[in-house]
Amino acid sequence: MNGADTAWIIVATALVLFMTLPGLALFYGGLVRARNVLSVFMHCYAIACLMSVLWLAFGYSIAFGEANPYWGGLGKMFLAGVTADSLSGTLPEVLFFAFQMTFAIITPALIVGAYVERVGFGFVLLFSGLWMLLCYAPVVHWIWGGGFMADGGLFGETGVRDFAGGIVVHETAGLAALLIAVMLGARKDRSKPPHSPGFVMIGAAMLWVGWFGFNGGSQLAADGGAAMALTVTHISAATASLTWALWEKIKFGKASLVGIVTGTIAGLASITPASGFVGPVEALVIGAVAGVLCQEAVNLVRNKLGIDDTLDVFAVHGVGGIFGTIMIAVFGAGAWAAQLGALLIVGVYTLVVTFVLIKLVGLVTPMRVSEETERSGLDLEVHGEKAYHLT
Repeated sequence: MNGADTAWIIVATALVLFMTLPGLALFYGGLVRARNVLSVFMHCYAIACLMSVLWLAFGYSIAFGEANPYWGGLGKMFLAGVTADSLSGTLPEVLFFAFQMTFAIITPALIVGAYVERVGFGFVLLFSGLWMLLCYAPVVHWIWGGGFMADGGLFGETGVRDFAGGIVVHETAGLAALLIAVMLGARKDRSKPPHSPGFVMIGAAMLWVGWFGFNGGSQLAADGGAAMALTVTHISAATASLTWALWEKIKFGKASLVGIVTGTIAGLASITPASGFVGPVEALVIGAVAGVLCQEAVNLVRNKLGIDDTLDVFAVHGVGGIFGTIMIAVFGAGAWAAQLGALLIVGVYTLVVTFVLIKLVGLVTPMRVSEETERSGLDLEVHGEKAYHLT
Protein backbone atom coordinates (compact mmCIF):
# COMPACT_ATOMS: atom_id res chain seq x y z
CA MET A 1 0.00 0.00 0.00
CA ASN A 2 1.20 3.50 -0.85
CA GLY A 3 0.20 6.08 1.75
CA ALA A 4 0.30 9.06 -0.61
CA ASP A 5 -1.81 7.30 -3.22
CA THR A 6 -4.29 6.22 -0.56
CA ALA A 7 -4.61 9.72 0.89
CA TRP A 8 -5.22 11.25 -2.53
CA ILE A 9 -7.87 8.72 -3.55
CA ILE A 10 -9.69 9.21 -0.23
CA VAL A 11 -9.91 12.91 -1.12
CA ALA A 12 -10.84 12.14 -4.74
CA THR A 13 -13.64 9.84 -3.56
CA ALA A 14 -15.12 12.65 -1.49
CA LEU A 15 -14.80 15.04 -4.44
CA VAL A 16 -16.67 12.72 -6.82
CA LEU A 17 -19.49 12.20 -4.33
CA PHE A 18 -19.57 16.00 -3.95
CA MET A 19 -20.30 16.17 -7.69
CA THR A 20 -23.67 14.46 -7.22
CA LEU A 21 -24.44 15.69 -3.70
CA PRO A 22 -24.90 18.60 -3.86
CA GLY A 23 -23.34 19.66 -7.20
CA LEU A 24 -25.50 17.89 -9.77
CA ALA A 25 -28.60 18.28 -7.59
CA LEU A 26 -28.19 22.07 -7.51
CA PHE A 27 -27.23 22.30 -11.19
CA TYR A 28 -30.29 20.35 -12.29
CA GLY A 29 -32.55 21.79 -9.58
CA GLY A 30 -31.89 25.35 -10.68
CA LEU A 31 -32.79 24.55 -14.27
CA VAL A 32 -36.33 23.34 -13.55
CA ARG A 33 -39.37 25.26 -12.37
CA ALA A 34 -39.75 26.03 -8.67
CA ARG A 35 -42.58 23.54 -8.25
CA ASN A 36 -40.27 20.66 -9.25
CA VAL A 37 -36.98 21.56 -7.59
CA LEU A 38 -37.46 19.30 -4.57
CA SER A 39 -38.29 16.35 -6.80
CA VAL A 40 -34.97 16.83 -8.62
CA PHE A 41 -33.15 16.95 -5.28
CA MET A 42 -35.03 13.81 -4.25
CA HIS A 43 -34.07 11.97 -7.43
CA CYS A 44 -30.37 12.76 -7.03
CA TYR A 45 -30.32 11.96 -3.31
CA ALA A 46 -32.30 8.72 -3.56
CA ILE A 47 -30.21 7.51 -6.50
CA ALA A 48 -27.03 8.16 -4.51
CA CYS A 49 -28.37 6.05 -1.66
CA LEU A 50 -29.71 3.21 -3.81
CA MET A 51 -26.65 2.93 -6.05
CA SER A 52 -24.40 2.74 -2.98
CA VAL A 53 -26.26 -0.30 -1.67
CA LEU A 54 -26.50 -1.97 -5.09
CA TRP A 55 -22.82 -1.34 -5.82
CA LEU A 56 -21.95 -3.12 -2.57
CA ALA A 57 -24.36 -5.98 -3.22
CA PHE A 58 -23.72 -6.71 -6.91
CA GLY A 59 -22.34 -3.82 -8.96
CA TYR A 60 -18.70 -3.92 -7.86
CA SER A 61 -18.52 -7.65 -8.45
CA ILE A 62 -20.09 -7.37 -11.91
CA ALA A 63 -17.69 -4.58 -12.85
CA PHE A 64 -14.43 -5.74 -11.29
CA GLY A 65 -14.86 -9.45 -10.75
CA GLU A 66 -12.88 -11.93 -12.82
CA ALA A 67 -15.48 -14.39 -14.11
CA ASN A 68 -14.89 -13.80 -17.85
CA PRO A 69 -14.15 -10.96 -20.31
CA TYR A 70 -17.84 -10.05 -20.60
CA TRP A 71 -19.17 -10.34 -17.06
CA GLY A 72 -17.34 -9.94 -13.77
CA GLY A 73 -19.58 -12.45 -12.01
CA LEU A 74 -20.87 -12.42 -8.45
CA GLY A 75 -17.80 -13.65 -6.60
CA LYS A 76 -17.30 -10.32 -4.83
CA MET A 77 -20.91 -9.72 -3.79
CA PHE A 78 -21.06 -7.66 -0.60
CA LEU A 79 -17.24 -7.38 -0.83
CA ALA A 80 -16.79 -11.08 -0.12
CA GLY A 81 -13.14 -11.77 0.61
CA VAL A 82 -12.21 -8.09 0.81
CA THR A 83 -10.68 -6.90 4.09
CA ALA A 84 -8.97 -3.72 5.22
CA ASP A 85 -5.67 -5.35 4.22
CA SER A 86 -6.74 -6.36 0.69
CA LEU A 87 -4.99 -4.37 -2.04
CA SER A 88 -5.92 -3.15 -5.50
CA GLY A 89 -2.66 -1.95 -6.94
CA THR A 90 -1.19 0.43 -4.35
CA LEU A 91 -4.58 1.14 -2.76
CA PRO A 92 -6.70 -0.67 -0.19
CA GLU A 93 -9.27 -2.50 -2.27
CA VAL A 94 -12.08 -1.16 -0.12
CA LEU A 95 -10.99 2.36 -1.10
CA PHE A 96 -10.94 1.42 -4.79
CA PHE A 97 -14.45 0.04 -4.25
CA ALA A 98 -15.57 3.33 -2.68
CA PHE A 99 -13.99 5.47 -5.40
CA GLN A 100 -15.69 3.46 -8.13
CA MET A 101 -18.95 3.57 -6.18
CA THR A 102 -19.08 7.34 -6.59
CA PHE A 103 -18.92 6.85 -10.38
CA ALA A 104 -21.76 4.32 -10.16
CA ILE A 105 -23.74 7.00 -8.30
CA ILE A 106 -23.26 9.89 -10.68
CA THR A 107 -23.77 7.99 -13.96
CA PRO A 108 -27.48 7.15 -13.47
CA ALA A 109 -27.91 10.49 -11.70
CA LEU A 110 -26.85 12.26 -14.90
CA ILE A 111 -29.83 10.67 -16.66
CA VAL A 112 -32.16 12.50 -14.26
CA GLY A 113 -31.82 15.65 -16.38
CA ALA A 114 -33.64 14.05 -19.30
CA TYR A 115 -36.91 13.24 -17.55
CA VAL A 116 -37.38 15.82 -14.78
CA GLU A 117 -40.78 17.50 -14.25
CA ARG A 118 -42.83 14.58 -15.57
CA VAL A 119 -41.46 11.22 -14.40
CA GLY A 120 -42.74 8.85 -11.73
CA PHE A 121 -40.52 8.45 -8.66
CA GLY A 122 -40.96 4.68 -8.59
CA PHE A 123 -39.80 4.49 -12.18
CA VAL A 124 -36.72 6.58 -11.35
CA LEU A 125 -35.60 4.21 -8.61
CA LEU A 126 -36.37 0.90 -10.30
CA PHE A 127 -34.99 1.91 -13.68
CA SER A 128 -31.85 3.51 -12.23
CA GLY A 129 -31.02 0.48 -10.11
CA LEU A 130 -31.46 -2.03 -12.91
CA TRP A 131 -29.70 0.19 -15.44
CA MET A 132 -26.65 0.58 -13.22
CA LEU A 133 -26.38 -3.18 -12.73
CA LEU A 134 -27.20 -4.33 -16.26
CA CYS A 135 -25.81 -1.51 -18.41
CA TYR A 136 -23.23 0.55 -16.52
CA ALA A 137 -21.48 -2.20 -14.51
CA PRO A 138 -20.92 -4.54 -17.50
CA VAL A 139 -19.50 -1.67 -19.58
CA VAL A 140 -17.15 -0.83 -16.70
CA HIS A 141 -15.98 -4.44 -16.75
CA TRP A 142 -15.40 -4.42 -20.49
CA ILE A 143 -13.19 -1.32 -20.45
CA TRP A 144 -11.83 -0.77 -16.92
CA GLY A 145 -12.23 -4.19 -15.35
CA GLY A 146 -9.98 -6.20 -17.66
CA GLY A 147 -12.80 -7.20 -20.02
CA PHE A 148 -12.80 -7.78 -23.74
CA MET A 149 -12.14 -4.14 -24.69
CA ALA A 150 -9.22 -3.65 -22.30
CA ASP A 151 -5.55 -4.04 -23.21
CA GLY A 152 -4.88 -7.29 -25.01
CA GLY A 153 -8.53 -7.83 -25.87
CA LEU A 154 -10.65 -7.21 -28.95
CA PHE A 155 -8.69 -4.14 -30.06
CA GLY A 156 -5.18 -5.48 -29.52
CA GLU A 157 -2.49 -4.69 -27.01
CA THR A 158 -3.41 -1.04 -26.46
CA GLY A 159 -7.16 -1.59 -26.08
CA VAL A 160 -9.65 1.22 -25.88
CA ARG A 161 -8.57 4.47 -24.23
CA ASP A 162 -11.10 5.96 -21.80
CA PHE A 163 -9.29 7.51 -18.87
CA ALA A 164 -12.19 8.61 -16.68
CA GLY A 165 -15.45 7.80 -18.43
CA GLY A 166 -16.14 9.35 -21.83
CA ILE A 167 -17.59 6.02 -22.93
CA VAL A 168 -18.23 4.35 -19.59
CA VAL A 169 -20.04 7.32 -18.01
CA HIS A 170 -20.96 10.01 -20.52
CA GLU A 171 -21.87 7.99 -23.61
CA THR A 172 -23.94 5.49 -21.65
CA ALA A 173 -25.77 8.15 -19.62
CA GLY A 174 -26.22 10.43 -22.64
CA LEU A 175 -27.72 7.78 -24.91
CA ALA A 176 -29.95 6.42 -22.15
CA ALA A 177 -31.16 9.96 -21.46
CA LEU A 178 -31.96 10.57 -25.12
CA LEU A 179 -33.93 7.35 -25.46
CA ILE A 180 -35.90 7.97 -22.26
CA ALA A 181 -36.74 11.50 -23.43
CA VAL A 182 -38.07 10.14 -26.72
CA MET A 183 -40.12 7.36 -25.12
CA LEU A 184 -41.40 9.50 -22.25
CA GLY A 185 -42.54 12.35 -24.49
CA ALA A 186 -42.30 16.09 -24.02
CA ARG A 187 -43.52 18.11 -21.06
CA LYS A 188 -46.94 19.73 -21.46
CA ASP A 189 -45.37 23.16 -21.03
CA ARG A 190 -41.76 23.66 -22.12
CA SER A 191 -41.82 27.45 -22.21
CA LYS A 192 -40.82 28.41 -18.68
CA PRO A 193 -37.20 29.49 -18.03
CA PRO A 194 -35.02 28.07 -15.23
CA HIS A 195 -36.30 29.22 -11.84
CA SER A 196 -32.83 29.83 -10.34
CA PRO A 197 -29.81 30.53 -12.57
CA GLY A 198 -27.93 31.13 -9.30
CA PHE A 199 -28.49 27.50 -8.26
CA VAL A 200 -27.28 26.44 -11.70
CA MET A 201 -24.03 28.39 -11.33
CA ILE A 202 -23.38 27.11 -7.81
CA GLY A 203 -24.03 23.53 -8.89
CA ALA A 204 -21.80 23.88 -11.95
CA ALA A 205 -19.01 25.34 -9.80
CA MET A 206 -19.27 22.37 -7.44
CA LEU A 207 -19.15 19.99 -10.39
CA TRP A 208 -16.03 21.76 -11.68
CA VAL A 209 -14.25 21.34 -8.33
CA GLY A 210 -15.46 17.77 -7.94
CA TRP A 211 -14.23 16.89 -11.42
CA PHE A 212 -10.65 17.23 -10.16
CA GLY A 213 -11.35 14.06 -8.18
CA PHE A 214 -13.21 12.48 -11.09
CA ASN A 215 -10.36 12.85 -13.58
CA GLY A 216 -7.34 13.38 -11.32
CA GLY A 217 -8.39 10.47 -9.13
CA SER A 218 -8.67 8.16 -12.12
CA GLN A 219 -4.87 8.04 -12.21
CA LEU A 220 -5.25 6.02 -8.97
CA ALA A 221 -1.98 7.50 -7.75
CA ALA A 222 -0.58 10.70 -6.28
CA ASP A 223 1.85 11.50 -9.08
CA GLY A 224 2.51 13.67 -12.11
CA GLY A 225 -0.14 11.89 -14.13
CA ALA A 226 -2.80 12.90 -11.62
CA ALA A 227 -1.51 16.47 -11.64
CA MET A 228 -1.61 16.63 -15.44
CA ALA A 229 -5.13 15.15 -15.55
CA LEU A 230 -6.29 17.78 -13.07
CA THR A 231 -4.63 20.57 -15.04
CA VAL A 232 -6.00 19.63 -18.45
CA THR A 233 -9.44 19.19 -16.90
CA HIS A 234 -9.37 22.77 -15.67
CA ILE A 235 -8.07 24.19 -18.96
CA SER A 236 -10.73 22.43 -21.03
CA ALA A 237 -13.51 23.59 -18.69
CA ALA A 238 -12.34 27.20 -18.74
CA THR A 239 -11.93 27.28 -22.51
CA ALA A 240 -15.29 25.66 -23.25
CA SER A 241 -16.99 28.15 -20.94
CA LEU A 242 -15.56 31.03 -22.93
CA THR A 243 -16.32 29.59 -26.37
CA TRP A 244 -19.90 28.74 -25.34
CA ALA A 245 -20.43 32.31 -24.12
CA LEU A 246 -18.80 33.77 -27.25
CA TRP A 247 -20.94 31.62 -29.54
CA GLU A 248 -24.05 32.72 -27.63
CA LYS A 249 -23.03 36.35 -28.04
CA ILE A 250 -22.49 35.91 -31.78
CA LYS A 251 -25.79 34.09 -32.29
CA PHE A 252 -28.12 35.86 -29.86
CA GLY A 253 -26.41 39.11 -28.97
CA LYS A 254 -26.03 38.20 -25.28
CA ALA A 255 -23.98 35.72 -23.27
CA SER A 256 -25.94 34.14 -20.40
CA LEU A 257 -24.89 32.82 -17.00
CA VAL A 258 -26.68 29.52 -17.61
CA GLY A 259 -24.91 29.34 -20.97
CA ILE A 260 -21.38 29.89 -19.72
CA VAL A 261 -21.72 27.34 -16.91
CA THR A 262 -23.26 24.80 -19.31
CA GLY A 263 -20.15 25.36 -21.41
CA THR A 264 -18.12 24.46 -18.34
CA ILE A 265 -19.86 21.09 -18.10
CA ALA A 266 -19.39 20.53 -21.83
CA GLY A 267 -15.66 21.13 -21.47
CA LEU A 268 -15.45 18.83 -18.47
CA ALA A 269 -17.35 16.00 -20.16
CA SER A 270 -15.25 16.31 -23.31
CA ILE A 271 -11.86 16.19 -21.57
CA THR A 272 -12.86 13.29 -19.30
CA PRO A 273 -11.85 10.38 -21.56
CA ALA A 274 -8.69 12.15 -22.76
CA SER A 275 -7.52 13.67 -19.48
CA GLY A 276 -4.87 11.01 -18.89
CA PHE A 277 -3.51 11.09 -22.43
CA VAL A 278 -3.21 14.75 -23.50
CA GLY A 279 -1.43 17.92 -22.43
CA PRO A 280 -2.61 21.50 -21.86
CA VAL A 281 -2.52 22.54 -25.54
CA GLU A 282 -4.64 19.58 -26.61
CA ALA A 283 -7.01 20.36 -23.70
CA LEU A 284 -7.29 23.92 -24.99
CA VAL A 285 -8.35 22.59 -28.41
CA ILE A 286 -10.82 20.10 -26.94
CA GLY A 287 -12.43 22.75 -24.75
CA ALA A 288 -12.57 25.34 -27.54
CA VAL A 289 -14.43 22.97 -29.85
CA ALA A 290 -16.66 21.53 -27.12
CA GLY A 291 -18.15 24.91 -26.23
CA VAL A 292 -19.50 25.33 -29.76
CA LEU A 293 -20.14 21.67 -30.62
CA CYS A 294 -22.25 20.91 -27.56
CA GLN A 295 -24.20 24.16 -27.93
CA GLU A 296 -25.08 23.25 -31.49
CA ALA A 297 -26.03 19.75 -30.30
CA VAL A 298 -28.47 21.36 -27.85
CA ASN A 299 -30.02 23.29 -30.73
CA LEU A 300 -30.23 20.13 -32.86
CA VAL A 301 -31.88 17.95 -30.21
CA ARG A 302 -34.14 20.58 -28.69
CA ASN A 303 -35.21 22.70 -31.65
CA LYS A 304 -34.62 20.74 -34.85
CA LEU A 305 -35.49 17.26 -33.63
CA GLY A 306 -38.03 18.49 -31.05
CA ILE A 307 -36.87 16.03 -28.37
CA ASP A 308 -37.52 17.20 -24.80
CA ASP A 309 -34.28 16.04 -23.20
CA THR A 310 -35.16 18.54 -20.50
CA LEU A 311 -31.71 19.55 -19.28
CA ASP A 312 -29.74 18.59 -22.42
CA VAL A 313 -28.07 15.50 -21.01
CA PHE A 314 -27.30 13.95 -24.38
CA ALA A 315 -26.19 17.15 -26.08
CA VAL A 316 -23.77 18.09 -23.30
CA HIS A 317 -22.68 14.83 -21.66
CA GLY A 318 -23.28 12.37 -24.48
CA VAL A 319 -21.90 14.46 -27.32
CA GLY A 320 -19.08 15.77 -25.12
CA GLY A 321 -18.00 12.30 -24.02
CA ILE A 322 -18.16 10.90 -27.56
CA PHE A 323 -16.23 13.88 -28.94
CA GLY A 324 -13.50 13.55 -26.31
CA THR A 325 -13.18 9.83 -26.97
CA ILE A 326 -12.64 10.48 -30.67
CA MET A 327 -10.12 13.24 -29.95
CA ILE A 328 -7.88 10.67 -28.24
CA ALA A 329 -7.41 9.09 -31.67
CA VAL A 330 -7.08 12.49 -33.38
CA PHE A 331 -4.15 13.34 -31.11
CA GLY A 332 -2.57 9.93 -31.63
CA ALA A 333 -3.02 8.70 -28.07
CA GLY A 334 -5.30 5.85 -29.10
CA ALA A 335 -6.16 3.73 -32.14
CA TRP A 336 -9.03 4.82 -34.37
CA ALA A 337 -10.45 1.30 -34.59
CA ALA A 338 -10.47 0.92 -30.83
CA GLN A 339 -12.02 4.31 -30.08
CA LEU A 340 -14.73 4.13 -32.76
CA GLY A 341 -15.36 0.43 -32.23
CA ALA A 342 -15.87 0.84 -28.51
CA LEU A 343 -18.22 3.78 -29.05
CA LEU A 344 -20.29 1.69 -31.45
CA ILE A 345 -20.43 -1.45 -29.31
CA VAL A 346 -21.24 0.39 -26.09
CA GLY A 347 -23.72 2.66 -27.88
CA VAL A 348 -25.73 -0.22 -29.32
CA TYR A 349 -25.62 -2.14 -26.04
CA THR A 350 -26.75 0.89 -24.06
CA LEU A 351 -29.70 1.61 -26.35
CA VAL A 352 -30.87 -2.02 -26.35
CA VAL A 353 -30.62 -2.48 -22.58
CA THR A 354 -32.20 0.91 -21.90
CA PHE A 355 -35.12 0.20 -24.24
CA VAL A 356 -35.79 -3.20 -22.68
CA LEU A 357 -35.60 -1.80 -19.15
CA ILE A 358 -37.96 1.08 -19.95
CA LYS A 359 -40.52 -1.42 -21.23
CA LEU A 360 -40.09 -3.84 -18.32
CA VAL A 361 -40.10 -1.22 -15.57
CA GLY A 362 -43.13 0.41 -17.18
CA LEU A 363 -45.03 -2.82 -16.55
CA VAL A 364 -44.36 -2.50 -12.81
CA THR A 365 -44.69 1.23 -12.18
CA PRO A 366 -45.91 4.12 -14.34
CA MET A 367 -43.19 5.90 -16.26
CA ARG A 368 -44.98 9.23 -16.34
CA VAL A 369 -47.04 11.10 -13.78
CA SER A 370 -50.58 12.23 -14.55
CA GLU A 371 -51.22 15.48 -16.39
CA GLU A 372 -52.70 16.97 -13.23
CA THR A 373 -49.58 16.07 -11.21
CA GLU A 374 -47.34 17.54 -13.89
CA ARG A 375 -49.35 20.74 -13.91
CA SER A 376 -49.38 21.07 -10.10
CA GLY A 377 -45.75 20.10 -9.69
CA LEU A 378 -44.02 16.93 -8.52
CA ASP A 379 -42.85 18.46 -5.25
CA LEU A 380 -46.30 18.68 -3.73
CA GLU A 381 -48.13 15.93 -5.60
CA VAL A 382 -45.46 13.19 -5.38
CA HIS A 383 -43.48 14.08 -2.27
CA GLY A 384 -45.94 16.15 -0.24
CA GLU A 385 -43.52 19.03 0.13
CA LYS A 386 -43.17 22.50 -1.25
CA ALA A 387 -40.20 24.86 -1.36
CA TYR A 388 -42.10 27.86 -0.04
CA HIS A 389 -39.07 30.11 -0.07
CA LEU A 390 -38.82 29.80 -3.85
CA THR A 391 -40.84 31.89 -6.27
